[in-house]
Amino acid sequence: MKSKIHEHPKKSIMRVSKQFILSIATMLMMGVSISAFAAKNEDGTVNQLIVKSFKKDFNGASNIIWEQRDTYTKATFSLHGQVLFAYYNNNGDLQAVVRNITSDQLPISLLSSLRKEYGNCWISDLFEIVSDDQTSYYVTLEDSDKKVVLKSQGTEFWSEFKKEKKGAGL
Repeated sequence: MKSKIHEHPKKSIMRVSKQFILSIATMLMMGVSISAFAAKNEDGTVNQLIVKSFKKDFNGASNIIWEQRDTYTKATFSLHGQVLFAYYNNNGDLQAVVRNITSDQLPISLLSSLRKEYGNCWISDLFEIVSDDQTSYYVTLEDSDKKVVLKSQGTEFWSEFKKEKKGAGL
């Protein structure tokens, strides 16, 4: 039978060792959680005002890729199975959200107008922009001779944004 004098130092050493290990584990966990929330791009850390706004605006987003420019920051990410693009100014204010869409996602009036006026063209690009609670659509249409970009403010009609003949720069 061991005396309590011999057991006490072992318990004390074990208690200190457990506390030391627990402290290190806690610091490691904090480091991991801090790095998990730090948004970075190839040039360094993204403006944390923007990151905070983004987390509030797009809770549950994944696969986030940041691109920081002089006047804005772009986040490319996945949310609910869609790839989206969010643009923020340097104050952390959301400026626009963009997504690529298919023609069947257009409002019916815009789709009907395209089919009626550009039925001989194919769609090479189509996206939706939401900014300041307004939705705009841009479509690039092509045929063998020309390429045209149309823009729609809202759902009523298209207006010509750019036009080019094949072989010229758009």
